[in-house]
Amino acid sequence: MNKFRIITIMFAVLFSSLTGIIFSQPAPYTRTEDLIYGRKDGTALTMDLFKPENPNGIGVLVMVSGGWISAHDLISANWLERIKHLTNHHETVFAVVHSSAVRYRIDDIKKDIDRAVRFIRFNAKKWGVDPDRLAIVGESSGGHLSLLQGATGSNGDPQAKDSVEQMSSKIQAVACFFPPADLLDLTPLGDHPLPETGDKHFIRVFSVNVDDMETIKKIAVDYSPIRLVTAEMPPTFIITGDSDKLVPYQQSVLFMKRLEELGVPHKLDIRAGFGHGWLEIPADYELIVDWFEKNLVKK
Repeated sequence: MNKFRIITIMFAVLFSSLTGIIFSQPAPYTRTEDLIYGRKDGTALTMDLFKPENPNGIGVLVMVSGGWISAHDLISANWLERIKHLTNHHETVFAVVHSSAVRYRIDDIKKDIDRAVRFIRFNAKKWGVDPDRLAIVGESSGGHLSLLQGATGSNGDPQAKDSVEQMSSKIQAVACFFPPADLLDLTPLGDHPLPETGDKHFIRVFSVNVDDMETIKKIAVDYSPIRLVTAEMPPTFIITGDSDKLVPYQQSVLFMKRLEELGVPHKLDIRAGFGHGWLEIPADYELIVDWFEKNLVKK
C-alpha cells in the first residue's frame, strides 16, 4: 500500500471519528426562565421554556412535581438531563412549576396545569409549537397530574375576558412514570380503601382536616384518573416497576385495562425488580420521545 493511500485512509478514519463526535453532541437550545403563566394569591406561577434550535412543532409539558410539591430549583437539580433528551429530538419543552402541597390541594394544583396548557396553546406559534401537538410527561405525582390532564382537559370559555382562558386545556399525548391512578385506593389489588391507609401526610393533599374522611374520599374520587377517563383520553404510555412499594404497579395495569376497554391507544412498560424510580430514568426519555413522535404526527 503506497504512502498516499495510507494517508488518505488515516484522514478518512479521523474525519469519520470527528463526525461521530460532532453529531453525538446535544442539540443546541435556548432556555427562558420564569415565564409567568398565571398568578395565585399574589404569587406568580412560572414555567421554563426550552426551545431547540429547529423545533419540530411538538410541545411537551414536563411536570416538575414530586409528592405534589414543586419548585423552580428542581428543574436544574433533577430535570435537565431528562429535558435534553426531548430537545435533542427538537421537541420544545415547558417545565411547569405548580403550587405545592400541603399549602395547596389537588384541586388547586389541577387548576394550575389547566392554566399552563392554555397559556402554552395561546402562545404556541411564537415558540414554533403546533397548538394541536401538545404532550405531557411526569413522574409519580407528576405522572398522576399527566394522566389527570389527559383525562380531564377541557374546552376554553369563548366568553372569557382573559384570552388565555379561551384556549383549550386538552392534551394530545400522555407519557408518565409510576403514576397514582386511583387516589381512593393505592393498594395492589384494590382491597384497601383510603381511610385504612393511615398516611396522614398523603391525606393532607386532599384536605386540611385529615379526619374528615367523607370530604377526603370525595376529592380522591374526583381527582383519580381511572375514575374519570373516557374514550377521549389521548394515547397514553406508562413506565413502572413491579417492585414499587409506594405506588403499586397494578395501578398502571388497571388503568391500561380501562384504556383497552375504551379503545384508547396505550402502551405499558413494566420493569422487573424496579421500584419507585431508578438511575436510568433520563435515558428512558428516549422512549418518551418515540411515543410522542409516533402519536403526534404533523397533519
